[in-house]
Amino acid sequence: MIRSLPAWLYAALIYGFIFLPVAVLVLFSFQESRVPIPPFNGPSLKWYAAFLSDGRVTDALFNSIIVAFASSAVAVTLGFLAAHALARHKIRLSGFLQGLLTAPLTVSYLIIAMGLLITFNMLGVPKSLLTIGIGHVVINLPLCFAILYSQMGAHQANMERAARDLGATEWEVIVLISVPLLWPALFAAFFLSVTFSWDEFIIAFMVSRFDVTLPVEIWSMLRTGLNPKTNAVGSFVFLVSVAVVFLLDLVLFRKKKA
Repeated sequence: MIRSLPAWLYAALIYGFIFLPVAVLVLFSFQESRVPIPPFNGPSLKWYAAFLSDGRVTDALFNSIIVAFASSAVAVTLGFLAAHALARHKIRLSGFLQGLLTAPLTVSYLIIAMGLLITFNMLGVPKSLLTIGIGHVVINLPLCFAILYSQMGAHQANMERAARDLGATEWEVIVLISVPLLWPALFAAFFLSVTFSWDEFIIAFMVSRFDVTLPVEIWSMLRTGLNPKTNAVGSFVFLVSVAVVFLLDLVLFRKKKA
């Protein structure tokens, strides 16, 4: 027990360093007064009610939901098709193509956002939710591809070959065999993409104009200073992200246990 004390102390310091600012944010989102400073005066849900009744915040909330789910669906679809093509077919320069698909994982979001902004300006594409969605597909597609490609094993390939021998077309093999076998990986890729898109700020800020997502709206609110309403919005974003990750872990854990 004594020998393990330093390890427990080290773990407590690490987790405290990571989660203490978040805990303070969540705590003072329930502050009764208008000033989010000690002593704590609450708890109260008035600031959650305030931001849910704010039209700009709720519009940004719905924009975030639309962008997160739509861009994640596109990223998972494209990632699956790319992974299936490279895993099941002999393609020249397949190693180069795999590296090209995963390259955005090593690039800063700021660089990606600048490149997207220049590209949209050259093509005359106006800033909108569509451009935000395209940006989120760009950053989430490599993640989806990596997750799905890693799960395409030999046993799945054998089942796909057996289906073709029985007369199934290529699309029937993909829809009826490949997708059901990969549903845990598809589920994981989709909801991880939703999580990353949900609280992404840099790309959403640089390629949006009037229709903004919730992180951009939070940044706009922070320009006037901290207040419990801002804390409530930030806590809501954090709690939604935690809920999505928890749901993902729960589903995958049950699948693995079964």
